[in-house]
Amino acid sequence: MPAQIEPYQGEPDIQRLIATLRGEPTDRVPHFEILIEDQHVEKVLGRNAGNTLGVGGDPAKGSEAAEGVRPMHARDYVEFCRLIGQDAILMEALWTPLKHHRADGSTGPITDRSIKSRADLDRILWPGEAELEERLQYVREYVAAAGGTGMGVALAGFCIFQTLYEFVIGLHDAMLMIVDDRDFFEELMSRSADYYVELVKRAIQEGVDFFYPADDFAFKSGLFVDPKTFEQIWRPHFDRILAPIREAGLPIMFHSDGKIDAGVEMLIEMGVNCITPMDPSGIDYREYKKRYGSRVTLHGNIDITWPLVMGTPADVEKDVREHMEILKPGGRWIAGSSHSVVNYIPHENFLAMINAFHKYGRY
Repeated sequence: MPAQIEPYQGEPDIQRLIATLRGEPTDRVPHFEILIEDQHVEKVLGRNAGNTLGVGGDPAKGSEAAEGVRPMHARDYVEFCRLIGQDAILMEALWTPLKHHRADGSTGPITDRSIKSRADLDRILWPGEAELEERLQYVREYVAAAGGTGMGVALAGFCIFQTLYEFVIGLHDAMLMIVDDRDFFEELMSRSADYYVELVKRAIQEGVDFFYPADDFAFKSGLFVDPKTFEQIWRPHFDRILAPIREAGLPIMFHSDGKIDAGVEMLIEMGVNCITPMDPSGIDYREYKKRYGSRVTLHGNIDITWPLVMGTPADVEKDVREHMEILKPGGRWIAGSSHSVVNYIPHENFLAMINAFHKYGRY
């Protein structure tokens, strides 16, 4: 008999996830993924519906891949989450929609890493009302679809640092710019933050339940930038994005890959309720539970490479059970992968992970 999602107790309920984010008791460990790729979605639903971030493209792969891509249709997403037991649907606004005029006369996102100095500033087309509405139309769709289902809605994004080093400037030149022309680098981040502050305020008005800000600022051995310098150049701008969320009393799950030890205290001070995904390349989940488990909710850490890609379903179940033994006591763990459920994970391993979350997650 082919692998399948086994019956589980505890229907999707946004209050379960919110309670866990706030460190309050609940019936079972919630689980959550920002991205489940299309082949897994299709096998669960029995039809093609795209991936959980987009239909016809993959915004997780960058601003160019996100151009013209709409989020998964909300009705498909709600059905998918009901089947796997996830408490919320999520839509993205990952990359600052910075555009320019291309050589062929068209207009599109800056993906060629061509912004190198203040002399290039006039080439940038800054996001405005049209870009805000392009995202907000889907926020409204998601909130309407989740109504009455018990599920909630999250908005992910706000990569004001990563957009610059990955697509607009380039990593090497971005690191040099932080040293040689720090004011210009900060101006780019600040103007990106202006757009996101307005998007966040309007999303709150539309009824979003929590936010998933993301901005990769670390790799497997530490932060890209000296921690003191990074806090000086990044925190004031990102904190403006988080301020309306804090004022509204909504939870914040913050995502960065890598070894983020040097940034955790800063994030807690900024009002972050949860850190995700506890990248196992640089983070020992046992150590994080001891150091931070009573102060902030932890999310993820089921390693994509092992057991999800290279292990068996039995290996996956064993790994989830071991995580539960450490992270479940006292609450404040949201189960999930160490990044996302990619297509090269065997589908039976994805199902084994979901089934193990339900099997071992009840309090």
